Amino acid sequence: MRQLPPDARTRVALGDEDGLWGLAEHLQAMTLDELRVANWQRANEGLKKSKQSKAPKPVARPGTKRRSSDRNSPERVAAREAALERAAARRAAIATGEIT
Repeated sequence: MRQLPPDARTRVALGDEDGLWGLAEHLQAMTLDELRVANWQRANEGLKKSKQSKAPKPVARPGTKRRSSDRNSPERVAAREAALERAAARRAAIATGEIT
């Protein structure tokens, strides 16, 4: 797959989106992000933090989305289960008075 051009349909179909944007597209997205932040700053100038609007989110770029398979990978599921077991053991130890 490394021999294919960055924008080849095979690469895109296999989930490799890194080559969809070139340098120009990334620079345009960065410029747009900076302009949106500057406008947001000017719009909220002098306002209390509680009255300010939320900061703008950056433009989505190809290849930066988190895949649902990453969140539910076997390693992450195992880590979550281990954390839940540790928390349950800690709660039990607190309930029995072993931990104060």
